[in-house]
Amino acid sequence: MQESKRLVVKYGGNAMVLGAPDPTLDEIADLYRAGIGVVLVHGGGPMIDAELRAGSIGQTRIAGLRVTDAPSLTVVERILCATVNKALVRALARAGVRAVGISGQDGGMMRADYAQAEGRSLGFVGDVPLVDTALIQTLLSAGFLPVIAPVAVDLESVSALNVNADSAAGAIAGALQADAYVVITNVARVLRDVADPASGLSLITAAEASDLIADGTFADGMRPKILGALDALRRGARRAIITGAEAGAIAAALAGAGTEIVA
Repeated sequence: MQESKRLVVKYGGNAMVLGAPDPTLDEIADLYRAGIGVVLVHGGGPMIDAELRAGSIGQTRIAGLRVTDAPSLTVVERILCATVNKALVRALARAGVRAVGISGQDGGMMRADYAQAEGRSLGFVGDVPLVDTALIQTLLSAGFLPVIAPVAVDLESVSALNVNADSAAGAIAGALQADAYVVITNVARVLRDVADPASGLSLITAAEASDLIADGTFADGMRPKILGALDALRRGARRAIITGAEAGAIAAALAGAGTEIVA
């Protein structure tokens, strides 16, 4: 397969449709067949939440980020690296894609230090990771589509660390110098006012986005999405777009739909 462009797609757990027809995966398969070097980084928050509830394991978030203690880490790693990751690999394989499921631990791809938010420890959570793209580049060059679970290893290779999927995907997109970084989520555009569906933004500068994070406009789950997009641009991605999960969403985003963040 001749790759002409590099595209990193972050597929959020809130938008994901496991075990059912999935227009996002269908579009990714089409892009793969067209010779685009696609890298898929996925989340899985709702699946993790359900498993933690089933195990009566408490859940805490700080600034939209999951606090991960040792029992939670076991669940996070199992759900992300096994359940969700391999379900996506199987779905892409059924569409004719040579997908390979890996995590950020493989080949030392993602190494991270322990993260804090608002001055508080997040437990076994990695800060925005250092990214070694060697394994990703090798898979792309051989005609495979990497499907990456956002679990890193700490700097001493002692423990797995849960990394917010938006942080992981943005760092990977930047490290790959991706032509585009597209975040697939459950809203068609970033809203200036979450209570007003008509407040969607089509274009926002990095400076404006940073200001809206600082004043609390972009909060909860949207905050890490914006931060991941900003990080992707800082590290070298050419474009960063946040969009919904409808059929054809990636092509539409590249053509102007969704919310594009520009440097």
